[in-house]
Amino acid sequence: MKLYYIHLIFFVSIYSFNCQSQNNSKMKDQTNPLLCNPESGICEIPNNIQPTDIKAIKQMNKPIQLVYFTDPICSSCWGIEPQLRKLKLEYGDLVEVDYRMGGLLPDWSYNNGGISKPSDVAHHWDEVSAYYDMPIDGDIWLEDPLSSSYPPSIAFKAAQIQDKGKAILYLRQIREMVFIEKKNIAKRENLEEAAIVVGLDIKQFREDCLNKAKQLFEEDLKLGRSLGVRGFPTLFFMDNQGNKEIVYGSKPYSTFVDAVQKLLPAVQNKDYNKNWEDLFSIYSTMTAREFSELSETPRNKVENILEELTTNGFIEKISTKNGNIWKLK
Repeated sequence: MKLYYIHLIFFVSIYSFNCQSQNNSKMKDQTNPLLCNPESGICEIPNNIQPTDIKAIKQMNKPIQLVYFTDPICSSCWGIEPQLRKLKLEYGDLVEVDYRMGGLLPDWSYNNGGISKPSDVAHHWDEVSAYYDMPIDGDIWLEDPLSSSYPPSIAFKAAQIQDKGKAILYLRQIREMVFIEKKNIAKRENLEEAAIVVGLDIKQFREDCLNKAKQLFEEDLKLGRSLGVRGFPTLFFMDNQGNKEIVYGSKPYSTFVDAVQKLLPAVQNKDYNKNWEDLFSIYSTMTAREFSELSETPRNKVENILEELTTNGFIEKISTKNGNIWKLK
């Protein structure tokens, strides 16, 4: 039973369920962030740094800034893609998303509770795929496991240097690579392939990955520590007056809306076209859950709609053992 709990604790951490601080003397003695409290399900990274006033780091271009701490291999972050995409459609004129990398997996140099190698993770990714109703194929940890999430994090920062809009496309591209295509996004060739797909200048991308992007990634890590970020996803919603709302972990879309409305009580959500043509013109790839969330179609009807569109040649289906994703032809 004890070994079961240790395994459970590790996977809660590696799958990025958000971790919060807890004033518990036993917790204070822990030095490894992978050892969490099995009763509360809370992980804590030892951190003696006093949290920074987040107002000091704001650069507001819209009424609300959303500072989003994430990681390219964070399965819970993949799990909130439907909510985040809808938030951008309904409140994108008011909310500016600032993507920050959190550094989920530095390397595999630790060995705790029998967890010493990537293959220990494989079937658990399959389990969280069902939980989030988002396709994730855990076999990558058996076939071509990642050594670290730092290379794709640095690559994302390199994409940000060139173009923030393309950087968001880049993050989506490498997530589809790792979760669906089982491609190792710690490898340079896969990171460069994604850069070409989204239209980045590959020469500049390579140079920035070796230099400036590393520095920006370190700044993200430092900022996350200073703000007391314990896991991913962690989202700070802030207004111009310094008020903030925090969303920890994978939450329903209503939680995101509540955060916005607490900061802007009089705000109204923007209406948008929910037909498949318009949605796929904005987001060229969608899972069934994403299409359900964005089109406001009952989940049990979505598969039939997408299958019919596939049969008629409008979209293409990419299948995995744990679900499908559709892309505009």
